Amino acid sequence: MSKSTSLAESQVTQSSHDVVDVQLVEPADLPAFVQISLPAQPSIVDPTRFGDTAAALVRMFSTAHVELARIKSRRHR
Repeated sequence: MSKSTSLAESQVTQSSHDVVDVQLVEPADLPAFVQISLPAQPSIVDPTRFGDTAAALVRMFSTAHVELARIKSRRHR
């Protein structure tokens, strides 16, 4: 049975369907991997808001990276 841990999540636009989710998945019989779930449909972003949208995604991936490092460091103690 797989264990999944949320590393970070971000809403890309105002739509609740535009969510990017990053999870650490640890199957019992395979090596662990990071799964990135993207919206099912393309996200539409106003060009004037693109900078804010890109910054939010960068922050989300940075948060996921830090959380993954935290999990790994706890396991190596």
